[in-house]
Amino acid sequence: MGLIKNHDDSKKAQIISESLDLLEWPTVCSHLSTFALTQQGRKKCESFDLPVNISFSQELLCQTLEIGSLDSSLEGGISFEGVHDLEQILLICSKGGVAMGEDLLKVADTLRAGRKLRKLIFDQLMRPRLSKLLKDIATLPDLQKLLEFGLDEGGRIADRASPKLSELRRHRNSIRLQRKDILQDIIRKYGGLLQDNIISERYGRPVLAFKAGTSDQIKGMIHDSSASGNTIYVEPQVVISIGNRLAKIDSEISDEERRLLANWSKEVGLNANVIANLGEILLQLEFSLARARYSKWLNGVPAILDEKENTLFEIKDFRHPLLVWNDFHEKKNRVVPTSFDVANDLKVVAITGPNTGGKTVALKSFGLAVLMAKAGLLLPCTGSPRLPWCKNILADIGDEQSLQQNLSTFSGHVLRISRILDAIAAFPGTTLVLLDEVGAGTDPTEGTALAISLLKIMADRARLTIATTHFGQLKALKYSDSRFENASVSFDSETIQPTFHLQWGIPGRSNAIEISKRLGLDEQVIKSAQELINPGSVDNVNQVIQGLEKQRERQQSAAEDAAVLLAKTELLHEELLNSWQKQRQQSEEFNEQGRFKLELSIREGQKEVRDLIKRLRDQNASGETARIAGQRLRQLEKGYRNGRQISRMQGWVPKIGDKVRLSSINKAGEIISFSDDGMQITVLCGVFRSTVSLSAVESLDGQKAEINPTVKVKTSQVKKNCSLVRTKKNTIDVRGLRVHEAEGVIEEKLRNCSGALWVIHGIGSGKLKKGLRKWLDSLSYIEKVVDAEPYDGGPGCSVIWMLE
Repeated sequence: MGLIKNHDDSKKAQIISESLDLLEWPTVCSHLSTFALTQQGRKKCESFDLPVNISFSQELLCQTLEIGSLDSSLEGGISFEGVHDLEQILLICSKGGVAMGEDLLKVADTLRAGRKLRKLIFDQLMRPRLSKLLKDIATLPDLQKLLEFGLDEGGRIADRASPKLSELRRHRNSIRLQRKDILQDIIRKYGGLLQDNIISERYGRPVLAFKAGTSDQIKGMIHDSSASGNTIYVEPQVVISIGNRLAKIDSEISDEERRLLANWSKEVGLNANVIANLGEILLQLEFSLARARYSKWLNGVPAILDEKENTLFEIKDFRHPLLVWNDFHEKKNRVVPTSFDVANDLKVVAITGPNTGGKTVALKSFGLAVLMAKAGLLLPCTGSPRLPWCKNILADIGDEQSLQQNLSTFSGHVLRISRILDAIAAFPGTTLVLLDEVGAGTDPTEGTALAISLLKIMADRARLTIATTHFGQLKALKYSDSRFENASVSFDSETIQPTFHLQWGIPGRSNAIEISKRLGLDEQVIKSAQELINPGSVDNVNQVIQGLEKQRERQQSAAEDAAVLLAKTELLHEELLNSWQKQRQQSEEFNEQGRFKLELSIREGQKEVRDLIKRLRDQNASGETARIAGQRLRQLEKGYRNGRQISRMQGWVPKIGDKVRLSSINKAGEIISFSDDGMQITVLCGVFRSTVSLSAVESLDGQKAEINPTVKVKTSQVKKNCSLVRTKKNTIDVRGLRVHEAEGVIEEKLRNCSGALWVIHGIGSGKLKKGLRKWLDSLSYIEKVVDAEPYDGGPGCSVIWMLE
């Protein structure tokens, strides 16, 4: 019984693995591995276990976001230089073996790199999840210093590793120099007997190349001869004893080196668990960095995962990651985004439409989106994707035909679906099921019955089932069961090309006969097929579907137009509100200045009157003094009355350049022109122009305009002439700013400018000028943008003309 149970569990686990292969998840992991920095990091990315609970997925996502933010903020990004795979080295050392010097140096490099990364990443406030990983790791600085002190670059044991080793090597070098000097003397003495003057080596012994037949003239040991037999390689007798002494010293040096390596290996073995833990944490950090860089490359956004099973699926404009990869390497831009919006009460979605229309791609896209969110990756979509955490992602995609197993296409599908049902029962939890061409490969009537029955069972057992099909009866399930929904892929029958757009709520048309006709199938076959089909019912259904498609397109277009209008309205409202607040503040400041001037005038008048009264009360005042004082008082009275009369009789006369307020919208603007009869004016409010009557405006201090129909003002020519001259007022310097910063400064200047505006951006790399020109071309109120005249800056300065 135990064997049978284990066999069943293995079959259930097999369908989970098969589903990942069918969704091409291993290929996504392979692409992810290209963003890893080490060999062990690439292996981790290619074969890692998916999280078993939502907490683990959320932990991975937080790590991805934290390390991605840090990586983006550093010039050159985070480096894992010096991190090595120590698994085999630690295994040798922990079992009492002796590691090579190069391997021990890898241990020291990894310890150093680990401490450097911990210092760089650890920040409990900014990166709490990563800091939690690094909190308790040990980097063993003493062991690192011990290994680095004893080993040189390349793993060679340094002379400083021990006094004995240093002395042995010094002694060996001295003897080698002595032997070399003796050999050089022999070369000078027997130069005529030698083939060349080079000291060679044979079997670890120094030899000289003597001519054949001269062996009786030099004492020594012959170690080798040339292939032609013309040269013999002789170790002279006088250096043989020296070579023996060197061999003994070399043996002593090897023993000492082995002793040192054994001691260091023992230290590494004693700390093997600590080093292994450090290596595992560094691997997790590199895995997080690979996820962050891959997600950034995809322009991904984080998904909101919910543990509740009935959470909706909301993914907007998802781009299939494998198609994005192909497009990037083929330098094309063909990926069509797909949106998924599945309400929390929906259990089954039937996707219909013609072959090659993108049904299977949509199916795989949905599965990969769920898998990527589960693995802590960001999704290549827009907005804020939301979806439930799915424990099981099970799929039946593709042709299961197998000659070896004697399986037909239909039989293969049935066996895989059977394993899916077993897996749902064996591994309870939120389950996503993806079925391609459900019920296909057999009699359509029976296949439809099986498909309907299966989807209803799936609606009871799985959180969501998405199935592609050509069966028309499956389209009607939506109208009898609220848990079902229709979707379709659109297809342009005129061009015989799929559009790859997924339409929700609308069943698809097969268009088989139309496509066959466009592809050149025999006309007689097409005509016969059309006669065999019930024309009334088919045409009626297709017309209904076509009408729904057009209605959806109109609704989508209207929604987009409404969104644009809303955005413009909100922008205008914000601009009006800001301008009103600014003008109100200016008006309050102006009124305050007026009150201050009036109070100052009153105080001065009172002071002068008091001085006059004081002079009249003086006992020495004469009649002439009284006459002068009376005359001054009458002047003050006359001046006060004349001032009041002028202020009462003389109205405000507007002129070009005056700041005025439009009474209807309480928005300030600038007068830029008058009508011929002087009764209407054109006011520039920000970037908008409005022509109103004189009675519709007032000055900023609240005065109404004096209406004089006989006044005629010509302004347009003056205005245009003024705008042709560059002044400090109509010139702005944006050098040193980024493109988006310069846009804000220029837009603010355009609101308060009329005529032309000179923008100094410099030449430099040309990025600032190019970015500003592209932005200005998109503005509807800009007439043209040209380079300034040579004496005004030439190509380093642009002149912006606004529409009249």
